[in-house]
Amino acid sequence: MTAYDDLMAHQRQTEALAQIAGRLSWDRETVMPRGAAAQRSEEAGALSEVLHARRTDPRIGDWLEAASGEALDQAGEAQLRHIRRSYERTQRVPCDLAARIAKFTALSQGRWAEAREADDFAAFAPVLAEVVALRREEGAALADGGDIYDAMLDDYEPGAKAVDLEAMFGALRPGLIALREAALGAAAAPVVSGQFDVQTQMRLARQLAKVCGYDMTRGRIDKAVHPFSSGSGDDVRITTRTSDDEPFNCIYSTMHEAGHAIYEQSIDPAYALTPLGAGVSMGVHESQSRIVENQLGRSRAFTGWLYGQLRDAFGDFGIDGPDAFYAAANSLHRGYIRTEADEVQYNLHILMRFDLERALVSGDLAPGDLEEAWNARFLRDFGYAVPRASQGCLQDVHWSVGLFGYFPTYSLGNVYAGCLAEALRQAVPTLDDQLADGDMSAAMAWLRENVQQHGGLYTPRELITRACGAEPSEAPLMNYLEQKFGALYPAG
Repeated sequence: MTAYDDLMAHQRQTEALAQIAGRLSWDRETVMPRGAAAQRSEEAGALSEVLHARRTDPRIGDWLEAASGEALDQAGEAQLRHIRRSYERTQRVPCDLAARIAKFTALSQGRWAEAREADDFAAFAPVLAEVVALRREEGAALADGGDIYDAMLDDYEPGAKAVDLEAMFGALRPGLIALREAALGAAAAPVVSGQFDVQTQMRLARQLAKVCGYDMTRGRIDKAVHPFSSGSGDDVRITTRTSDDEPFNCIYSTMHEAGHAIYEQSIDPAYALTPLGAGVSMGVHESQSRIVENQLGRSRAFTGWLYGQLRDAFGDFGIDGPDAFYAAANSLHRGYIRTEADEVQYNLHILMRFDLERALVSGDLAPGDLEEAWNARFLRDFGYAVPRASQGCLQDVHWSVGLFGYFPTYSLGNVYAGCLAEALRQAVPTLDDQLADGDMSAAMAWLRENVQQHGGLYTPRELITRACGAEPSEAPLMNYLEQKFGALYPAG
Protein backbone atom coordinates (compact mmCIF):
# COMPACT_ATOMS: atom_id res chain seq x y z
CA MET A 1 0.00 0.00 0.00
CA THR A 2 1.35 3.39 -1.01
CA ALA A 3 0.55 6.68 0.70
CA TYR A 4 -1.86 7.43 -2.15
CA ASP A 5 -3.62 4.08 -1.59
CA ASP A 6 -3.97 4.77 2.14
CA LEU A 7 -5.29 8.27 1.42
CA MET A 8 -7.88 7.02 -1.07
CA ALA A 9 -9.06 4.24 1.27
CA HIS A 10 -9.66 6.87 3.96
CA GLN A 11 -11.35 9.13 1.44
CA ARG A 12 -13.74 6.41 0.22
CA GLN A 13 -15.06 5.91 3.75
CA THR A 14 -15.44 9.66 4.20
CA GLU A 15 -17.33 9.97 0.91
CA ALA A 16 -19.58 7.04 1.88
CA LEU A 17 -20.47 8.74 5.17
CA ALA A 18 -21.14 11.99 3.31
CA GLN A 19 -23.58 10.12 1.07
CA ILE A 20 -25.36 8.86 4.18
CA ALA A 21 -25.61 12.44 5.44
CA GLY A 22 -27.14 13.40 2.09
CA ARG A 23 -29.65 10.59 2.39
CA LEU A 24 -30.71 11.92 5.79
CA SER A 25 -31.34 15.31 4.19
CA TRP A 26 -33.36 13.71 1.38
CA ASP A 27 -35.44 11.86 3.97
CA ARG A 28 -36.04 15.08 5.91
CA GLU A 29 -37.42 16.78 2.78
CA THR A 30 -39.62 13.93 1.58
CA VAL A 31 -40.90 11.42 4.14
CA MET A 32 -39.58 12.32 7.61
CA PRO A 33 -42.39 12.92 10.14
CA ARG A 34 -42.52 16.52 11.35
CA GLY A 35 -42.04 15.46 14.96
CA ALA A 36 -38.64 13.98 14.15
CA ALA A 37 -37.03 17.36 13.40
CA ALA A 38 -35.27 17.79 16.75
CA GLN A 39 -33.84 14.26 16.73
CA ARG A 40 -32.75 14.65 13.10
CA SER A 41 -30.94 17.80 14.12
CA GLU A 42 -28.95 15.81 16.69
CA GLU A 43 -28.23 13.09 14.12
CA ALA A 44 -27.05 15.62 11.54
CA GLY A 45 -24.82 17.33 14.09
CA ALA A 46 -23.28 14.04 15.21
CA LEU A 47 -22.55 12.93 11.66
CA SER A 48 -21.14 16.35 10.83
CA GLU A 49 -18.68 16.04 13.72
CA VAL A 50 -17.57 12.62 12.48
CA LEU A 51 -17.10 13.93 8.94
CA HIS A 52 -15.25 17.00 10.11
CA ALA A 53 -12.89 14.87 12.19
CA ARG A 54 -12.20 12.60 9.22
CA ARG A 55 -11.63 15.54 6.88
CA THR A 56 -9.15 17.13 9.30
CA ASP A 57 -7.36 13.90 10.26
CA PRO A 58 -3.65 14.82 10.55
CA ARG A 59 -2.76 11.72 8.58
CA ILE A 60 -4.25 13.36 5.48
CA GLY A 61 -1.48 15.97 5.52
CA ASP A 62 1.16 13.26 5.82
CA TRP A 63 -0.41 11.17 3.06
CA LEU A 64 -0.68 14.20 0.76
CA GLU A 65 2.97 15.07 1.27
CA ALA A 66 4.10 11.49 0.64
CA ALA A 67 1.76 10.95 -2.31
CA SER A 68 2.92 14.11 -4.04
CA GLY A 69 6.18 12.31 -4.80
CA GLU A 70 4.50 9.28 -6.34
CA ALA A 71 4.02 8.74 -10.06
CA LEU A 72 0.28 9.28 -10.59
CA ASP A 73 -1.91 9.52 -13.66
CA GLN A 74 -4.12 12.52 -14.49
CA ALA A 75 -6.97 11.22 -12.34
CA GLY A 76 -4.64 10.60 -9.41
CA GLU A 77 -3.26 14.13 -9.59
CA ALA A 78 -6.81 15.50 -9.76
CA GLN A 79 -7.78 13.43 -6.69
CA LEU A 80 -4.89 14.98 -4.76
CA ARG A 81 -5.90 18.46 -5.91
CA HIS A 82 -9.43 18.02 -4.58
CA ILE A 83 -8.39 16.38 -1.32
CA ARG A 84 -5.72 18.99 -0.63
CA ARG A 85 -8.18 21.82 -1.26
CA SER A 86 -10.82 20.24 0.98
CA TYR A 87 -8.28 19.44 3.70
CA GLU A 88 -6.88 22.95 3.80
CA ARG A 89 -10.33 24.53 3.84
CA THR A 90 -11.77 22.17 6.44
CA GLN A 91 -8.80 22.63 8.75
CA ARG A 92 -9.58 26.31 8.95
CA VAL A 93 -13.07 25.68 10.42
CA PRO A 94 -13.12 24.65 14.10
CA CYS A 95 -14.88 21.34 14.72
CA ASP A 96 -17.30 22.84 17.24
CA LEU A 97 -18.32 25.53 14.72
CA ALA A 98 -18.97 22.92 12.03
CA ALA A 99 -21.15 20.95 14.46
CA ARG A 100 -23.05 24.08 15.57
CA ILE A 101 -23.75 24.98 11.95
CA ALA A 102 -24.99 21.48 11.09
CA LYS A 103 -27.19 21.29 14.18
CA PHE A 104 -28.69 24.77 13.84
CA THR A 105 -29.35 24.60 10.10
CA ALA A 106 -31.12 21.26 10.54
CA LEU A 107 -33.56 23.13 12.79
CA SER A 108 -33.61 26.42 10.87
CA GLN A 109 -34.89 24.77 7.72
CA GLY A 110 -37.99 23.63 9.61
CA ARG A 111 -38.43 27.13 11.04
CA TRP A 112 -38.21 28.56 7.54
CA ALA A 113 -40.88 26.13 6.30
CA GLU A 114 -43.20 27.15 9.13
CA ALA A 115 -42.62 30.87 8.54
CA ARG A 116 -43.12 30.45 4.82
CA GLU A 117 -46.42 28.67 5.36
CA ALA A 118 -47.54 31.42 7.74
CA ASP A 119 -46.19 34.28 5.56
CA ASP A 120 -44.38 35.55 8.65
CA PHE A 121 -40.88 36.85 7.96
CA ALA A 122 -40.68 38.42 11.43
CA ALA A 123 -40.85 34.96 12.97
CA PHE A 124 -37.95 33.80 10.83
CA ALA A 125 -35.76 36.91 11.07
CA PRO A 126 -34.01 35.93 14.35
CA VAL A 127 -33.29 32.48 12.92
CA LEU A 128 -31.84 34.04 9.75
CA ALA A 129 -29.69 36.35 11.87
CA GLU A 130 -28.19 33.35 13.66
CA VAL A 131 -27.57 31.52 10.37
CA VAL A 132 -25.85 34.59 8.90
CA ALA A 133 -23.71 34.97 12.02
CA LEU A 134 -22.64 31.31 11.94
CA ARG A 135 -21.84 31.37 8.24
CA ARG A 136 -19.96 34.68 8.55
CA GLU A 137 -17.84 33.11 11.30
CA GLU A 138 -17.18 30.15 9.03
CA GLY A 139 -16.51 32.40 6.04
CA ALA A 140 -13.99 34.47 7.99
CA ALA A 141 -12.16 31.29 8.97
CA LEU A 142 -12.11 30.08 5.37
CA ALA A 143 -11.09 33.45 3.94
CA ASP A 144 -8.07 33.64 6.25
CA GLY A 145 -7.92 37.41 5.81
CA GLY A 146 -9.35 37.45 2.29
CA ASP A 147 -12.84 38.25 1.03
CA ILE A 148 -15.47 36.38 3.07
CA TYR A 149 -18.03 36.17 0.26
CA ASP A 150 -15.44 34.82 -2.18
CA ALA A 151 -14.57 32.16 0.39
CA MET A 152 -18.24 31.17 0.56
CA LEU A 153 -18.59 31.22 -3.24
CA ASP A 154 -15.59 28.91 -3.53
CA ASP A 155 -17.59 26.14 -1.84
CA TYR A 156 -19.91 25.98 -4.86
CA GLU A 157 -17.84 27.30 -7.77
CA PRO A 158 -14.13 26.76 -7.10
CA GLY A 159 -12.02 29.58 -8.43
CA ALA A 160 -14.90 31.99 -9.06
CA LYS A 161 -14.72 35.57 -7.78
CA ALA A 162 -17.62 37.88 -7.04
CA VAL A 163 -16.08 40.74 -9.00
CA ASP A 164 -15.94 38.59 -12.15
CA LEU A 165 -19.52 37.41 -11.72
CA GLU A 166 -20.63 40.98 -11.14
CA ALA A 167 -19.13 41.96 -14.51
CA MET A 168 -20.71 38.98 -16.30
CA PHE A 169 -24.11 39.61 -14.74
CA GLY A 170 -23.82 43.30 -15.50
CA ALA A 171 -23.30 42.44 -19.17
CA LEU A 172 -26.43 40.26 -19.12
CA ARG A 173 -28.75 42.71 -17.40
CA PRO A 174 -29.46 45.26 -20.22
CA GLY A 175 -30.36 42.59 -22.76
CA LEU A 176 -32.55 40.73 -20.29
CA ILE A 177 -34.44 43.88 -19.37
CA ALA A 178 -34.93 44.80 -23.04
CA LEU A 179 -36.33 41.35 -23.85
CA ARG A 180 -38.62 41.43 -20.85
CA GLU A 181 -40.03 44.84 -21.67
CA ALA A 182 -40.66 43.87 -25.30
CA ALA A 183 -42.37 40.62 -24.36
CA LEU A 184 -44.50 42.00 -21.55
CA GLY A 185 -45.73 44.71 -23.87
CA ALA A 186 -46.93 42.15 -26.41
CA ALA A 187 -50.06 40.01 -26.48
CA ALA A 188 -50.27 37.35 -23.79
CA ALA A 189 -49.25 33.82 -24.72
CA PRO A 190 -51.79 30.97 -24.62
CA VAL A 191 -52.26 29.26 -21.25
CA VAL A 192 -53.24 25.73 -20.30
CA SER A 193 -56.59 25.28 -18.57
CA GLY A 194 -58.32 22.46 -16.76
CA GLN A 195 -57.68 20.04 -13.92
CA PHE A 196 -54.66 17.77 -14.12
CA ASP A 197 -54.75 14.60 -12.06
CA VAL A 198 -51.74 14.45 -9.74
CA GLN A 199 -51.08 10.73 -10.20
CA THR A 200 -51.18 11.17 -13.98
CA GLN A 201 -48.70 14.03 -13.66
CA MET A 202 -46.36 11.80 -11.66
CA ARG A 203 -46.59 9.04 -14.26
CA LEU A 204 -45.76 11.57 -16.96
CA ALA A 205 -42.88 12.86 -14.82
CA ARG A 206 -41.36 9.38 -14.65
CA GLN A 207 -41.76 8.99 -18.42
CA LEU A 208 -40.05 12.34 -19.08
CA ALA A 209 -37.20 11.54 -16.70
CA LYS A 210 -36.54 8.34 -18.64
CA VAL A 211 -36.70 10.22 -21.97
CA CYS A 212 -34.02 12.54 -20.62
CA GLY A 213 -31.87 9.52 -19.77
CA TYR A 214 -32.50 9.13 -16.03
CA ASP A 215 -31.90 5.56 -14.86
CA MET A 216 -34.82 4.66 -12.58
CA THR A 217 -33.06 1.47 -11.44
CA ARG A 218 -30.57 3.74 -9.66
CA GLY A 219 -32.97 6.48 -8.65
CA ARG A 220 -36.50 7.44 -7.71
CA ILE A 221 -38.86 10.42 -7.98
CA ASP A 222 -40.73 11.81 -4.99
CA LYS A 223 -42.55 15.04 -4.19
CA ALA A 224 -41.15 17.94 -2.18
CA VAL A 225 -42.04 21.58 -1.52
CA HIS A 226 -38.78 22.66 -3.15
CA PRO A 227 -37.64 20.21 -5.87
CA PHE A 228 -34.06 18.97 -5.58
CA SER A 229 -31.66 16.20 -6.57
CA SER A 230 -29.62 14.18 -4.08
CA GLY A 231 -26.89 11.55 -4.23
CA SER A 232 -24.34 10.28 -6.69
CA GLY A 233 -23.27 7.11 -8.46
CA ASP A 234 -25.76 4.29 -8.04
CA ASP A 235 -28.23 6.13 -5.77
CA VAL A 236 -29.34 9.45 -7.22
CA ARG A 237 -32.80 10.65 -6.23
CA ILE A 238 -34.91 13.54 -7.47
CA THR A 239 -38.06 15.29 -6.33
CA THR A 240 -40.68 17.28 -8.16
CA ARG A 241 -43.92 19.06 -7.35
CA THR A 242 -47.43 19.08 -8.75
CA SER A 243 -50.27 21.55 -9.17
CA ASP A 244 -53.86 20.51 -9.88
CA ASP A 245 -54.36 23.25 -12.47
CA GLU A 246 -50.90 23.71 -14.02
CA PRO A 247 -48.81 20.80 -15.39
CA PHE A 248 -45.76 22.78 -16.52
CA ASN A 249 -44.49 23.02 -12.95
CA CYS A 250 -44.24 19.27 -12.64
CA ILE A 251 -42.95 18.75 -16.19
CA TYR A 252 -40.09 21.21 -16.05
CA SER A 253 -39.20 20.70 -12.39
CA THR A 254 -38.80 17.02 -13.24
CA MET A 255 -36.69 17.67 -16.34
CA HIS A 256 -34.55 20.17 -14.44
CA GLU A 257 -33.82 17.78 -11.59
CA ALA A 258 -33.34 14.89 -14.02
CA GLY A 259 -30.59 16.95 -15.67
CA HIS A 260 -28.81 17.18 -12.31
CA ALA A 261 -29.31 13.49 -11.57
CA ILE A 262 -28.18 12.27 -14.99
CA TYR A 263 -24.92 14.18 -14.51
CA GLU A 264 -24.25 12.24 -11.31
CA GLN A 265 -25.31 8.92 -12.84
CA SER A 266 -23.05 9.46 -15.88
CA ILE A 267 -19.76 10.10 -14.08
CA ASP A 268 -17.09 7.46 -14.76
CA PRO A 269 -17.84 4.59 -12.31
CA ALA A 270 -14.12 4.37 -11.53
CA TYR A 271 -14.51 7.68 -9.66
CA ALA A 272 -17.31 6.45 -7.36
CA LEU A 273 -16.97 7.50 -3.71
CA THR A 274 -13.98 9.71 -4.47
CA PRO A 275 -13.68 13.48 -4.91
CA LEU A 276 -13.89 13.01 -8.70
CA GLY A 277 -17.16 11.10 -8.37
CA ALA A 278 -19.45 14.14 -8.18
CA GLY A 279 -20.25 17.16 -10.31
CA VAL A 280 -17.27 19.52 -10.38
CA SER A 281 -19.23 22.63 -9.37
CA MET A 282 -22.74 23.92 -8.89
CA GLY A 283 -22.40 26.11 -11.97
CA VAL A 284 -21.57 23.12 -14.15
CA HIS A 285 -24.28 21.12 -12.41
CA GLU A 286 -26.80 23.84 -13.16
CA SER A 287 -25.72 23.89 -16.79
CA GLN A 288 -26.82 20.27 -17.10
CA SER A 289 -30.23 20.87 -15.54
CA ARG A 290 -30.89 24.06 -17.48
CA ILE A 291 -29.88 22.69 -20.87
CA VAL A 292 -32.21 19.71 -20.38
CA GLU A 293 -35.05 21.89 -19.11
CA ASN A 294 -34.71 24.82 -21.52
CA GLN A 295 -32.56 24.47 -24.62
CA LEU A 296 -33.82 20.90 -25.12
CA GLY A 297 -37.07 20.62 -23.16
CA ARG A 298 -38.56 23.97 -24.21
CA SER A 299 -37.37 23.84 -27.82
CA ARG A 300 -39.96 24.06 -30.57
CA ALA A 301 -39.08 20.53 -31.71
CA PHE A 302 -39.43 18.86 -28.30
CA THR A 303 -42.54 20.77 -27.23
CA GLY A 304 -44.23 19.53 -30.42
CA TRP A 305 -43.71 15.97 -29.21
CA LEU A 306 -44.59 16.88 -25.62
CA TYR A 307 -47.89 18.41 -26.75
CA GLY A 308 -48.99 15.02 -28.03
CA GLN A 309 -48.00 13.35 -24.75
CA LEU A 310 -50.10 15.79 -22.73
CA ARG A 311 -53.06 15.39 -25.06
CA ASP A 312 -52.87 11.62 -24.60
CA ALA A 313 -52.59 11.97 -20.82
CA PHE A 314 -55.13 14.74 -20.12
CA GLY A 315 -57.24 15.25 -23.23
CA ASP A 316 -58.09 18.82 -24.22
CA PHE A 317 -56.37 21.41 -22.02
CA GLY A 318 -57.16 24.61 -23.88
CA ILE A 319 -54.15 24.77 -26.22
CA ASP A 320 -54.82 24.66 -29.95
CA GLY A 321 -51.89 22.89 -31.58
CA PRO A 322 -48.10 22.49 -31.15
CA ASP A 323 -47.23 26.11 -32.03
CA ALA A 324 -49.55 27.47 -29.36
CA PHE A 325 -48.17 24.91 -26.91
CA TYR A 326 -44.61 26.04 -27.69
CA ALA A 327 -45.63 29.64 -26.98
CA ALA A 328 -47.33 28.57 -23.74
CA ALA A 329 -44.26 26.63 -22.58
CA ASN A 330 -42.08 29.69 -23.21
CA SER A 331 -44.37 32.51 -22.14
CA LEU A 332 -42.89 35.56 -20.47
CA HIS A 333 -45.19 36.50 -17.63
CA ARG A 334 -45.48 38.44 -14.43
CA GLY A 335 -44.64 36.37 -11.39
CA TYR A 336 -42.84 36.31 -8.08
CA ILE A 337 -41.36 32.82 -7.79
CA ARG A 338 -37.84 32.16 -9.06
CA THR A 339 -38.41 28.49 -9.84
CA GLU A 340 -41.47 29.35 -11.94
CA ALA A 341 -39.82 32.18 -13.85
CA ASP A 342 -39.29 32.13 -17.61
CA GLU A 343 -35.83 31.91 -19.13
CA VAL A 344 -35.46 35.66 -19.53
CA GLN A 345 -36.58 36.82 -16.11
CA TYR A 346 -35.05 33.92 -14.17
CA ASN A 347 -31.62 35.53 -14.28
CA LEU A 348 -33.03 38.82 -12.99
CA HIS A 349 -34.20 36.88 -9.92
CA ILE A 350 -30.68 35.57 -9.44
CA LEU A 351 -29.00 38.91 -9.93
CA MET A 352 -31.22 40.34 -7.19
CA ARG A 353 -30.37 37.54 -4.76
CA PHE A 354 -26.67 37.83 -5.58
CA ASP A 355 -26.66 41.48 -4.56
CA LEU A 356 -28.79 40.94 -1.45
CA GLU A 357 -26.77 38.06 -0.07
CA ARG A 358 -23.52 39.91 -0.60
CA ALA A 359 -25.01 42.73 1.43
CA LEU A 360 -26.05 40.27 4.18
CA VAL A 361 -22.58 38.75 4.32
CA SER A 362 -20.79 42.11 4.31
CA GLY A 363 -23.02 43.48 7.05
CA ASP A 364 -24.41 46.24 4.84
CA LEU A 365 -27.87 44.66 5.20
CA ALA A 366 -29.17 43.53 8.59
CA PRO A 367 -31.05 40.19 8.43
CA GLY A 368 -34.10 41.80 10.03
CA ASP A 369 -34.26 44.30 7.15
CA LEU A 370 -34.17 41.68 4.40
CA GLU A 371 -37.90 41.68 3.66
CA GLU A 372 -38.01 45.44 3.19
CA ALA A 373 -34.87 45.40 1.01
CA TRP A 374 -36.17 42.48 -1.05
CA ASN A 375 -39.53 44.14 -1.69
CA ALA A 376 -37.93 47.43 -2.70
CA ARG A 377 -35.48 45.74 -5.08
CA PHE A 378 -38.19 43.54 -6.60
CA LEU A 379 -40.41 46.54 -7.25
CA ARG A 380 -37.53 48.33 -8.95
CA ASP A 381 -36.45 45.34 -11.07
CA PHE A 382 -39.83 43.86 -11.97
CA GLY A 383 -42.19 46.80 -11.76
CA TYR A 384 -44.79 45.44 -9.33
CA ALA A 385 -44.99 44.85 -5.58
CA VAL A 386 -44.52 41.58 -3.68
CA PRO A 387 -47.84 40.72 -1.97
CA ARG A 388 -46.55 38.42 0.80
CA ALA A 389 -43.39 36.92 2.22
CA SER A 390 -43.91 33.43 0.78
CA GLN A 391 -43.77 35.01 -2.67
CA GLY A 392 -40.83 37.16 -1.67
CA CYS A 393 -37.89 36.66 0.64
CA LEU A 394 -39.21 33.40 2.15
CA GLN A 395 -39.73 31.57 -1.15
CA ASP A 396 -36.28 29.94 -1.32
CA VAL A 397 -34.81 27.43 1.14
CA HIS A 398 -31.18 28.40 0.53
CA TRP A 399 -30.61 31.14 3.11
CA SER A 400 -32.40 29.17 5.83
CA VAL A 401 -29.51 26.69 5.78
CA GLY A 402 -26.82 29.26 5.05
CA LEU A 403 -26.06 28.48 1.41
CA PHE A 404 -24.51 31.88 0.76
CA GLY A 405 -22.63 31.90 -2.54
CA TYR A 406 -24.95 29.32 -4.06
CA PHE A 407 -27.41 31.60 -5.88
CA PRO A 408 -24.97 33.09 -8.44
CA THR A 409 -24.13 29.59 -9.68
CA TYR A 410 -27.65 29.39 -11.12
CA SER A 411 -27.01 32.20 -13.58
CA LEU A 412 -23.47 30.98 -14.16
CA GLY A 413 -25.04 27.62 -15.01
CA ASN A 414 -27.28 29.35 -17.55
CA VAL A 415 -24.20 30.95 -19.10
CA TYR A 416 -22.45 27.58 -19.28
CA ALA A 417 -25.62 26.01 -20.75
CA GLY A 418 -25.66 28.67 -23.47
CA CYS A 419 -22.10 27.81 -24.41
CA LEU A 420 -22.76 24.05 -24.35
CA ALA A 421 -25.99 24.31 -26.36
CA GLU A 422 -24.21 26.23 -29.08
CA ALA A 423 -21.48 23.56 -29.28
CA LEU A 424 -24.05 20.74 -29.11
CA ARG A 425 -25.99 22.05 -32.09
CA GLN A 426 -22.80 22.27 -34.12
CA ALA A 427 -21.92 18.69 -33.20
CA VAL A 428 -25.42 17.24 -33.75
CA PRO A 429 -26.94 19.00 -36.81
CA THR A 430 -29.98 16.67 -36.81
CA LEU A 431 -30.83 17.52 -33.19
CA ASP A 432 -34.24 19.04 -33.90
CA ASP A 433 -35.35 16.04 -35.97
CA GLN A 434 -34.54 13.79 -33.03
CA LEU A 435 -36.17 16.04 -30.44
CA ALA A 436 -39.35 16.14 -32.54
CA ASP A 437 -39.57 12.36 -31.97
CA GLY A 438 -39.06 12.72 -28.23
CA ASP A 439 -35.50 11.41 -28.59
CA MET A 440 -32.83 13.08 -26.45
CA SER A 441 -30.30 10.25 -26.73
CA ALA A 442 -27.86 11.99 -29.08
CA ALA A 443 -27.91 15.19 -27.05
CA MET A 444 -27.38 13.36 -23.79
CA ALA A 445 -24.61 11.21 -25.31
CA TRP A 446 -22.76 14.40 -26.33
CA LEU A 447 -23.16 15.87 -22.84
CA ARG A 448 -22.07 12.62 -21.25
CA GLU A 449 -18.93 12.41 -23.40
CA ASN A 450 -17.91 16.06 -23.15
CA VAL A 451 -19.03 17.03 -19.65
CA GLN A 452 -20.62 14.44 -17.41
CA GLN A 453 -18.26 11.46 -17.48
CA HIS A 454 -15.35 13.59 -16.28
CA GLY A 455 -16.84 14.38 -12.86
CA GLY A 456 -14.27 16.48 -11.03
CA LEU A 457 -11.32 15.63 -13.31
CA TYR A 458 -11.02 19.21 -14.62
CA THR A 459 -11.69 22.58 -13.04
CA PRO A 460 -15.09 24.09 -13.96
CA ARG A 461 -13.66 26.59 -16.40
CA GLU A 462 -11.36 24.00 -18.00
CA LEU A 463 -14.28 21.60 -18.45
CA ILE A 464 -16.52 24.10 -20.24
CA THR A 465 -13.63 25.37 -22.37
CA ARG A 466 -12.71 21.82 -23.45
CA ALA A 467 -16.33 20.98 -24.29
CA CYS A 468 -17.03 24.18 -26.24
CA GLY A 469 -13.65 25.05 -27.69
CA ALA A 470 -13.80 28.55 -26.19
CA GLU A 471 -13.71 30.27 -22.82
CA PRO A 472 -17.10 30.65 -21.09
CA SER A 473 -18.93 33.82 -22.10
CA GLU A 474 -22.42 35.24 -21.61
CA ALA A 475 -22.69 35.94 -25.37
CA PRO A 476 -24.05 32.53 -26.50
CA LEU A 477 -26.78 32.67 -23.84
CA MET A 478 -27.88 36.15 -24.90
CA ASN A 479 -27.79 35.16 -28.59
CA TYR A 480 -30.01 32.17 -27.84
CA LEU A 481 -32.46 34.22 -25.76
CA GLU A 482 -32.66 37.04 -28.30
CA GLN A 483 -33.28 34.66 -31.21
CA LYS A 484 -35.86 32.59 -29.36
CA PHE A 485 -37.83 35.31 -27.64
CA GLY A 486 -37.34 37.81 -30.42
CA ALA A 487 -39.24 35.38 -32.67
CA LEU A 488 -41.88 34.62 -30.04
CA TYR A 489 -42.41 38.28 -29.22
CA PRO A 490 -41.44 40.28 -32.35
CA ALA A 491 -41.00 44.01 -31.88
CA GLY A 492 -44.07 46.00 -32.83
